[in-house]
Amino acid sequence: MSSALFKGAILCTSMATAFIAGCSSDDDDDTGTSTGTAIAVDGLVTIDSARPVSEAMGALLTALDSNDAITALPLIDHQANAAGIGETLRPTSVQLFGNPALGTPLMQVNQLAGLDLPQKILAWENEEGDTQLAYNSADYLQQRHDLNGDEAADAALQTIAGALDALSFNASGNTDNDSDVSASTTVSAGEGITIVTSTQDMDTTYSTLVGAIENAEPLILVRELDHAANAGTVELSLNPTRLLIFGNPNAGTPLMQAEQSIGIDLPQKMLVFEDDAGVVSIAYNDPFYLAARHGIEGEDARLTVISEALAGLANMAAGTAETE
Repeated sequence: MSSALFKGAILCTSMATAFIAGCSSDDDDDTGTSTGTAIAVDGLVTIDSARPVSEAMGALLTALDSNDAITALPLIDHQANAAGIGETLRPTSVQLFGNPALGTPLMQVNQLAGLDLPQKILAWENEEGDTQLAYNSADYLQQRHDLNGDEAADAALQTIAGALDALSFNASGNTDNDSDVSASTTVSAGEGITIVTSTQDMDTTYSTLVGAIENAEPLILVRELDHAANAGTVELSLNPTRLLIFGNPNAGTPLMQAEQSIGIDLPQKMLVFEDDAGVVSIAYNDPFYLAARHGIEGEDARLTVISEALAGLANMAAGTAETE
């Protein structure tokens, strides 16, 4: 795996031509002090924490490091990344971590599950100064990726649900597990996922996408994950499936200033995978879906720019980009 440091947030770019240019949030007066009542986010389990963000995430990392089956990735400190562009954001961090023995059975049923893997736990300080922790429920993964009916996937999801509950509860420092939890799930199969079919082979598609991201100056390629290679480490097989994580805090910060919970879906991801028939595809989360999931309104212009940028990257990698 790459040793590049995580820098949170999704890209903010325009694809009017063959290059990508960053956009700033100078036209906004967001200060990271959004008002209003927190909403219940579809598929997101949220608990109160007795510890501040830094302590909760420190406790989480200690627990992850003590488990040989789990690999923890570098912490994404969204607040620090916001400060790096001169913006204000309350403490907001997300920790990614994975266990191929649990994630691979999900991707064996539906490779698109790799878009929501590895697992992640978000911690943030709300406007009242209280800390909350959150993670995507196992039901959310099951419904969004249509994982019903497979014995191995069902067993993995059950284990994942218990592990996420235990990890977040222990990280919270609570003395009991009676925190308010909201995790209703109404997501449908494939909801919010855009898929582009490539005209090129897996290696060419992937390398083209990597090059496009690396050559777009506002973007930072923060991580490459080879799900198939990781499956091999636990003696499981998986068709070629690779994930790219990349971002630009100029885009993600304003969205988190509106609703911090969206930090669990940032930075942006693109999944490149080859199915049993040899068809190669690129998949990514629709920014409008992510905004709607977290109750963000009034950001259509920004989301349109992001959507066009993502489509441009995907079509470039797929070999379907229009040329002048």
